[in-house]
Amino acid sequence: MKLVVFGLTVTSSWGNGHATIWRGLLNGLAALGHETTFFERDLAYYAAHRDLTDSPHFRIQLYRDWHDVADEARSEVDEADAAIVTSYCKDAIAATDLILSSDAQTRIFYDLDTPVTLQELERHGSVDYMPRDGLSMFDLVLSYTAGHALEKLRALLGAREVAPLYGSVDPLLHSRSHAVQHFRADLSYLGTYAQDRQSALEELLLKPARAVPERRFLIGGAQYPPEFPWSSNIYFVRHLPPPDHAAFYSSALLTLNITRAAMSRMGYCPSGRLFEAAACATPVISDWWEGLDQFFEPDREILVARTAQDVVDAMSRPAEELACIGAAARARTLRDHTADKRARELIGLICAHKRGGAGTPRTARREGVTGGM
Repeated sequence: MKLVVFGLTVTSSWGNGHATIWRGLLNGLAALGHETTFFERDLAYYAAHRDLTDSPHFRIQLYRDWHDVADEARSEVDEADAAIVTSYCKDAIAATDLILSSDAQTRIFYDLDTPVTLQELERHGSVDYMPRDGLSMFDLVLSYTAGHALEKLRALLGAREVAPLYGSVDPLLHSRSHAVQHFRADLSYLGTYAQDRQSALEELLLKPARAVPERRFLIGGAQYPPEFPWSSNIYFVRHLPPPDHAAFYSSALLTLNITRAAMSRMGYCPSGRLFEAAACATPVISDWWEGLDQFFEPDREILVARTAQDVVDAMSRPAEELACIGAAARARTLRDHTADKRARELIGLICAHKRGGAGTPRTARREGVTGGM
């Protein structure tokens, strides 16, 4: 198949969770023999922190202005088996107009931020990357979040066909590695600063750090403000590029997963970094949200913390017990949560919702092939 994506970014993992998700997914699609072009507006703040400039597995099309790339985008989309526009795409409305008026067989909106989208919609009545008349014109709406979110996408935005497409991990990039002294910690946390995560971070990391001052805590991420309440046993690593994530996770006794407030309230919202940590066989302590137990079994594959004391207690567990939890999480991740598996899920969803063509990819029809894939 040929797929075209209009997204926020695939070239920079700085301050966003989209890039690493797309890299794994696009690599997984390529491994299955599919061709993808990713259109991304060349934004200054991503250009300054760009950690991917090219890929042998998919095509990246950077552009400065939509008008400069519109004709090329039209040509690509008209030849596509599936055209996808995502949440937070900087030219989502223009890309949506193009896709909906194109010859693309399957027209898809993929919301990687569904709870935030729905929250903003309820507060303000619209979001910048969403058509004002909703999602009813798309053949398929994909959501990074399931549960009640899928019902709301139908009820509030008129989505006709909705399916979850969760985050994932590339196990070739994320596996157990040697510990790095700079990343050593009893408890680590990797995440961009977000105000709506701050209360959970206070409860599940800052309070435990004050309770056990002899233990070492480590935070990695971007955009932390100068007034952040550091303590003497909390260390900081500024933005980490994806190649360093495995070493970061592998160097800690445990790592912490904290979910943004809107996503936690909605449930069924596993972050890509949750899967990354698990793929490294690092035992994870996570805040609780509905559906977490659908992805990892509490106490056997993941530890759940609601209070600072839960975190302190987890850190006091025997190392052998924690290692078993980490190993079980890695096994579950390799079975259920890899980028390859998500790529297969995406292709399956596209095949099920193709408009016309009897399920035959455009590439096959162009070559005169009449059979399936």
